[in-house]
Amino acid sequence: MLLDTASMYFRAFFGVPEIKGPDGTPVNAVRGLLDFISRLVGDYRPTDLVCCWDEDWRPQWRVDLLPSYKAHRVVAEREGAPDVEEVPDPLEVQVPIIREVLDAFGITVVGMAGYEADDVIGSLASQADQPVDIVTGDRDLFQLVDDQRDVRVLYIARGVGNHERVTNDWVRTKYGVDARQYADFATLRGDASDGLPGVAGVGEKTAATLLGRFGDMDGIIAAALDPGSDLAPGPRGRLKAAAAYLEVAPQVVAVARDLDLGAPATTLPREPKDLPRVAELGQRWGLESPVQRLTEVLCSG
Repeated sequence: MLLDTASMYFRAFFGVPEIKGPDGTPVNAVRGLLDFISRLVGDYRPTDLVCCWDEDWRPQWRVDLLPSYKAHRVVAEREGAPDVEEVPDPLEVQVPIIREVLDAFGITVVGMAGYEADDVIGSLASQADQPVDIVTGDRDLFQLVDDQRDVRVLYIARGVGNHERVTNDWVRTKYGVDARQYADFATLRGDASDGLPGVAGVGEKTAATLLGRFGDMDGIIAAALDPGSDLAPGPRGRLKAAAAYLEVAPQVVAVARDLDLGAPATTLPREPKDLPRVAELGQRWGLESPVQRLTEVLCSG
């Protein structure tokens, strides 16, 4: 089970009412994330669990290809370091607490400098020799769904307690494309939340139709450039007008699958690694209940 950790703690922050620890520090995101993990582990009983981490939420190599990538979320640019993302102050102070609590439990956190959590997830999922469940509220990761390899997404857009199990059939039913085509589909359609403009005049239906006819982005571009292809003047003109975007966007949208992440110890602990520290952190931050729930779930596995 691979957790898109930031996706989950953002969701917890905005979905759980404000709760403060004994010293007044907000802890709703910490509590929510711990309860999400407890529920998922209790329901699915994974043998392995990794909290995948954004070491760089907006990698420079993606920005170099497409400057608009996540640009609307930047509050400060930094030379030689990741740009500062727009994160509410009451959430930002909770991120170090989340890391500390996960470490005390012995739950593995994996990130890589210069890459997003999506890339870590893509690499771990692609290199795994066992079934994989990816937990995220991010549609971009639908591109990793692979029925043959038993890789699916547990999509939490409607909440962890009301998540959807995304398989290739699910993607095809919703979008009219196969999961392997989803990255090209997203490139064509665009995604304002990631600063992807898409191809002007090409929405979901047209994108799905193009992929159904020509297979992938290379096939679509080849058809647009071939005067003899069976492509109507409207889509042909729109695709040719977007040539510069289509040259770089597929590399931006595709998640990495080949990162060398070493061999992290991913086995789900059967009990907290450091129970006294877990108890101390629970007391210090007013997390006694969620800490107890996760401890019980781990120990009952």
